[in-house]
Amino acid sequence: MTQIPAAPDSFHVYDTTLRDGAQQEGLQLSVSDKLKIARYLDELGVGFIEGGWPGANPNDTAFFAAAAAGQLPLKNAKLVAFGATRKVGSRAADDPQVQALIDAGTEIVCIVAKSHDEHVYRALHTTLEENLAMVADTVSHLVGSGRRVFVDCEHFFDGYRANPEYALEVVRTAAEAGAEVVVLCDTNGGMLPSWMADIVSAAAQVGVDLGIHCHNDTGCAVANTLAAVEAGVTHVQGTMNGHGERTGNANLITVVANLQLKYGWPLLPPSALAEATRISHAIAGVTNVPMNNRQPYVGASAFAHKAGLHASAIKVDANLYQHIDPTLVGNDMRMLVSDMAGRANIQLKGSELGYDLSDRELAARITDKVKQREMDGYSYESADASFELLLREELGRMEEFFEVLSWRVITGHEVRPEGDSEAVVKVRAKGVSYNLAGDGHGPLNALDVALRAALTQAYPKVDYFELTDFKVRILEQGHGTDAIVRTLIDMTDGERTWTTVGVGTNVIEASWEALYDGYRWGLTHSAVADVAATEALA
Repeated sequence: MTQIPAAPDSFHVYDTTLRDGAQQEGLQLSVSDKLKIARYLDELGVGFIEGGWPGANPNDTAFFAAAAAGQLPLKNAKLVAFGATRKVGSRAADDPQVQALIDAGTEIVCIVAKSHDEHVYRALHTTLEENLAMVADTVSHLVGSGRRVFVDCEHFFDGYRANPEYALEVVRTAAEAGAEVVVLCDTNGGMLPSWMADIVSAAAQVGVDLGIHCHNDTGCAVANTLAAVEAGVTHVQGTMNGHGERTGNANLITVVANLQLKYGWPLLPPSALAEATRISHAIAGVTNVPMNNRQPYVGASAFAHKAGLHASAIKVDANLYQHIDPTLVGNDMRMLVSDMAGRANIQLKGSELGYDLSDRELAARITDKVKQREMDGYSYESADASFELLLREELGRMEEFFEVLSWRVITGHEVRPEGDSEAVVKVRAKGVSYNLAGDGHGPLNALDVALRAALTQAYPKVDYFELTDFKVRILEQGHGTDAIVRTLIDMTDGERTWTTVGVGTNVIEASWEALYDGYRWGLTHSAVADVAATEALA
């Protein structure tokens, strides 16, 4: 077994979500967004937050101005301004973009420098000697201005493989000019882990602290980062949730969790790492980029178990099918209910939801019913609320708060301010019949408006229920318009969120079933909460 490397005396965790991560297709961050994300990063405990490129991007300039004005008080992290070496044929002291780095007011600046000879010739249109002079002049000027300087050697690995002597000379020039850390960048993301050690070791001979910045074009960004760490780098760069250009950057959460939980390196306080899942999801909310459920450590599916074999083992010891305790990163184990579920899955899922299914005969009966309904098109692994309703019905614990007497919906092409659909729902609740109509933008919206209006008469709390998401899938059992339809509906009451599933021969029928179950679950749990509150007062 390979020996785990000892933790270095000093190690940098450097986040570049606000700069490099923001280069992701479709990702736009306002100044307010960047301030929010920076606060989350500081809460996580990263050492450095690269805020952007002042002087080159007005939005980034405004962000640093806001930070300087006191809108970004940091407890753990240091803010870093990013820029580039001076222009060809000029002086760093006269370059307005270099001056913008100084004006940003950060203690640390990070500049990008060309380290691939072909990029010097074909992108900068200058000589190799002039590029070295640009690096030396810019670094020494910034150091002379009282700044700590990090240097990103762009395309270093490709440059080293093409012309190792020149790539290393760029590292040496930056170090001699006063750079505190020289970062080796796999800008095109083409490296593999087994290639890292020799190249990093060669750069280490220069005698400067090294960093690593990897992109994910081979799917190896995290693995390449760890390989570089094992080869001696003491500064890792990455982004939250792996945001970045093309296929993204090394996922900083994954890198840090691996180093802390696998290597045993104390990079973040345990209490901070335990917030990783919450913070990762919160940042996804700010960026408006959906989380990858299968993201390591913090994804919703990172500790989700579906196979019956797994569930049987987990009943004995949860660690038999989990590589860490999920709570270490603020996540949790989930049991999935599907046609692959065995009795152990059902029992564990029931326990997770607060139901005792230790009776083997009962658990087997519920398991058979779930498998049959999954064959009919239902999917319970993403619809815990519908599964709980099924449990309540099988256990004889389902209280029916209302009865649907009839419903209908009309939709057409006429576009009106109130919508293009009309629905009428008749229900009986608390012994009274209610017949209410609703207008909406689409049939589901109209049905939701009508059902809510009817139920609110009997249960005022229903007014707080809100439909937040709606997904439709055409299943494989049919063809085109004849196919079976599955819908998933997300709802909230401001305190809880829940998901229900419906299946039908058309999207309206399937949507109605999911909507009906959504209100049933919401009313059930409102009643449970009321009972609990009453008992607490007594």
